[in-house]
Amino acid sequence: MRKRLFFMERLLYGNGTDAFNAVVPVKIKGVFSEEKLSFGLARLQEKHPLLKAFVENDEFGRPCFIADENEANPIPVRIVPRITQSDWEGEVHDEWGLVFDVHQGPLMRVVWIRGEECSELILVMHHCICDGRSAMSILQDLLMLLENRNVSIGKEIPILSLKDIVPQEILGDRMKQLKARLHGRFIGLLVRLIPARRTFTDRKQDYMINWKLDVESSDRLIKLSKSTGTTINTLLGKTILTAFRETLSESFLNKIICPVDIRKYIPKIAENNIFSFATMVALSANEKLGFIPDAERMQKDVEKKMAALNPYKTIMQMEESHPYFEKLIGFMKGGKSSNDCIFSNLGKINIRHQYETFELETIHSPSTIGPLGKTVNIITSSFRGRMDFTFVGSEGYLAYKDALAVKEKIEEIIREL
Repeated sequence: MRKRLFFMERLLYGNGTDAFNAVVPVKIKGVFSEEKLSFGLARLQEKHPLLKAFVENDEFGRPCFIADENEANPIPVRIVPRITQSDWEGEVHDEWGLVFDVHQGPLMRVVWIRGEECSELILVMHHCICDGRSAMSILQDLLMLLENRNVSIGKEIPILSLKDIVPQEILGDRMKQLKARLHGRFIGLLVRLIPARRTFTDRKQDYMINWKLDVESSDRLIKLSKSTGTTINTLLGKTILTAFRETLSESFLNKIICPVDIRKYIPKIAENNIFSFATMVALSANEKLGFIPDAERMQKDVEKKMAALNPYKTIMQMEESHPYFEKLIGFMKGGKSSNDCIFSNLGKINIRHQYETFELETIHSPSTIGPLGKTVNIITSSFRGRMDFTFVGSEGYLAYKDALAVKEKIEEIIREL
């Protein structure tokens, strides 16, 4: 396999020297062998060419994923003893900053915090090959392989070019091609005209705050969502905006950015395709309205924005922006942030929890911290009836004490709903 990185993948890849890792920690109660884990990871590489891949530049300086069908470096496993139940938090923190050897590959590794009765597995993937949903698919297959090495997990037909996801009647439309090209040139002109910042924000210390709602609180949120005609995503978005406003009123920007999974908009993307591409929707609150009326207003706004999304157009426009990549990267790293945080909701994770020799006790919401500007992210998911929150950030963007205050306010708002 040889595949040029799409523009979004290239943004996440950068020049390959900065860490930008998606980190997925899970807690497992029970036993499995090192041999089964290694075998399962090898099977995953057989299924997904990107899990074998390394990166090299072509003759034009564009980075490409390269994977040999018959030969690849195995996914490495680092085993550490489990001393306390919170060891995984320190390992996650370390894994954020460990740079992959992108020119050797693979772009995935595993940390096994091994205990006698309980273990944590931490799946680490370069963000340029994997988003949250892809990570859950990889995790699901790995767990099945730990139980039964002969289970069928299929084989992915990878996305290699635009023609694999964009219908030919759109991709071959000359007017759409022209508009995409003009948009790319406009972006290039824009980043040339905007003065570059000479100083960049020092991230300082990165941190993570992880917590769960109990089953009762999680269920209450779901029922409230249904009764008000709002999605959980919108309800939580309103909660997060309110928490930021009430806690950090002087620096409150009244905007969160929500990644949108494009799979539902692009039928040619198969369920077993792993990739990292999303479009975005911004949410803002109206403090003059009550909590529920504003959540209902936000829901209508979200639906309007979602209906207007055109992922084919967005992808084609992005692919015309490669000539201005370096300028755009510089702008993103140095540009002033206009949002309070990025909020990602993976929703309900439909992965089986009971296996022959072990139990999947907990899935902690994935996390990632990268070099592209503001690092404040809140990621949520739901597993076994409980909502899980992972709040990550850096002292240079949002002080840890302020993040704790926001977290406590989120919990308070949810209790009072």
